[in-house]
Amino acid sequence: MFVESEIVEPERPTAIAVDADTLRELPPRRPADPPARSSRIVWELIDVDRYVVTISGAVAGFIDVVGAVYVVLSGDRYARAVEVAQTLVWSTAVAALDNARTR
Repeated sequence: MFVESEIVEPERPTAIAVDADTLRELPPRRPADPPARSSRIVWELIDVDRYVVTISGAVAGFIDVVGAVYVVLSGDRYARAVEVAQTLVWSTAVAALDNARTR
C-alpha cells in the first residue's frame, strides 16, 4: 500500500535583530571590585566565567557567569556543588551562598 503526500519544506528560522540599547541594559558580567581579603565573604575568579566564594575562610560555593545570569552553586567542590539560585544581581548571588551555608 502506498500513500502519496505532498512534500512540505520546513520553515527556516529567521534572524533576530538585537537592539544595541537592550544589550547595554544588561547587568555587568563581573563585579566591579573584589572585596578586601579581610572581609568575611571573599570571591576570586578561578576560570574564565567562574568564581569561588569563601565565607570565613571556608569554600561556600561557586558562581558561574552564563550570559548575564549568575548561576549560584553551593558546595565546597565544584563537581559536587548543587545549584541554589540564578540571578541577574551579583550581591544576590553572594547572599544566596551565605544563606545556603547557614541551612
